[in-house]
Amino acid sequence: MEFKTERLIIRLFNHNDLNDVFTIYNNEETCRYLLHDKWTAENKEDEFNKKLNNNVLTKESSLSLAVVFHKKVIGDLSVWYTGMKDTVEIGYSFASAASGKGYATEAVRGLVERLFTEFKVHRIQANLDARNTASQMLCERIGMRKEGHFIEDYWNKGEWTDSIVYGMLRSDLNS
Repeated sequence: MEFKTERLIIRLFNHNDLNDVFTIYNNEETCRYLLHDKWTAENKEDEFNKKLNNNVLTKESSLSLAVVFHKKVIGDLSVWYTGMKDTVEIGYSFASAASGKGYATEAVRGLVERLFTEFKVHRIQANLDARNTASQMLCERIGMRKEGHFIEDYWNKGEWTDSIVYGMLRSDLNS
């Protein structure tokens, strides 16, 4: 999958993206609400290779996409099937330097549109750490609805955390 938005190119990762992606994930604050710790010099190549290998969306494999602005990777979009018929979950991370400029909204909105139109998915969801208010606002900006708030339902990084699920149906796209 490759597409363009007004300012961005969304494409598969390539080997030249390693250092840009390391900049995203070698940041404690960026990784605060993710399931993994920040990348280190020791594990960056192994972690990045996982993204390179996630190059097609099927029921068995997830898809990782680079968000590119002026030839620099500023974000990472991920999509995977949940096991429920025609339902995918999305995830996203962006470089701290890209924050507040609307790039995440633009990229995720473009991804959602393509998942509904090209992949014909019925439902898209995002499962967030409830403390991640920036991610909640992004979901709401692109038209997702908050469907559930679960109290201390997930053990991550040595603590119980609340999670929030956002969802969107194909029929919501035209609303």
